[in-house]
Amino acid sequence: MTNEQMERHLASAVEKTAPDDVNGVLSRCEERKGTVIPMTTKKTTKRRWTSLIAACLAVMLLCGGGVFYQQAHAVASVVSLDVNPSIELKVNRSEKVLVCTPLNEDAKAILADMGSGADLKGAKLDVAVNAIVGSLVRNGYLDSISSAIMISVEDKDAARAEKLQRELTSAVDDVLQTSEAKASVLTQTLTQDAAREQQARENNISTGKAALVNRVLALNATLKFDALAKLSVEELKDLAEAGAPAMPIGMDVARTAAEEYAGTTAVDSVTAEVDPELDESPAHYEVELQTAWGEFEYLVDAYTGKVLSGQKDLLAAVSASNEMAKPTDQKPVPPEAAQSIGYAKAKSIALNHAGVSESKAYDMDIELDDEDGMLVYEVEFKSGGMEYSYEINAASGAILKHETEIDD
Repeated sequence: MTNEQMERHLASAVEKTAPDDVNGVLSRCEERKGTVIPMTTKKTTKRRWTSLIAACLAVMLLCGGGVFYQQAHAVASVVSLDVNPSIELKVNRSEKVLVCTPLNEDAKAILADMGSGADLKGAKLDVAVNAIVGSLVRNGYLDSISSAIMISVEDKDAARAEKLQRELTSAVDDVLQTSEAKASVLTQTLTQDAAREQQARENNISTGKAALVNRVLALNATLKFDALAKLSVEELKDLAEAGAPAMPIGMDVARTAAEEYAGTTAVDSVTAEVDPELDESPAHYEVELQTAWGEFEYLVDAYTGKVLSGQKDLLAAVSASNEMAKPTDQKPVPPEAAQSIGYAKAKSIALNHAGVSESKAYDMDIELDDEDGMLVYEVEFKSGGMEYSYEINAASGAILKHETEIDD
């Protein structure tokens, strides 16, 4: 329809809505007062065109408002944040959150104090991301130096995706530095991919994590997507860097293996922190058991589940040590009284004494042994062509013995 035809159509509609029938209206009145001035053609045309203009303006406003509404509610970018919790945010062109969705149970816990994500609707993207990362820090997901958070931006507009990626990376870095969290930040930009979106939906993960899983599968096609999807971002990152030689056992299995080896599965007060080190040789999980009488570290093979180092039957060892150390005329000292500095502290003491940074040390081996009734950490590592060995008092942290020799 041309503009001229549209004007005629609108004029006709207005005329039919308000017909020019002054005499007919007046004839139905009981008494006429004053002079009746008939509506001339000129005035009718003027009023008709006034109505026409008003109608056109209304149409323009409706159309413009519709476009504005559509733009305000159309998804321009999809941003996902993955650690093990996976959270997806859909935003419009103004970078305001349209919807925030937790994709797994861990994510629901992270968003619990944000109305499961509903409270973030309408917020600026950077504000929403800051709130989510802050919750991840408070819940301990980003404490470890080996932990990682992945930011993925999916957008048809590559330039806008790159811009969002830079802005979000900077915002997350600021939060991590302010909170003194040690995690690394991984980023990626994505284009829309229907197959990847289906994989993400079927496994309750983000499209960003699905892309990372596919990169691992490209290294080893014998692995299974659904099994890899259950790993954390840091596990997938390490696995990719190692060339994905096999399917790792996962953090839950590693924790169980360490607790069974330590004999603490029945002790409710024992908690565990697990860090994957799949890019080291041998690939392993570091499991730190936090007990009432100290912290104890175990290394668990990432592919076989075999415990590589750590104190076996921890409760029995601590009790036996206390029995041997106490005078015969005293009551037995409970295990809770025997304090240990922990594997991490023993490693730090040895490295500091040797003047070697942790990043330059390799073939690290730490064991907790009982020597003449005293618990001792034996720390061995290599660096710069030298081999170092230490014996450290597990209770006081004192260096009892140390040796340095050329690594053959």
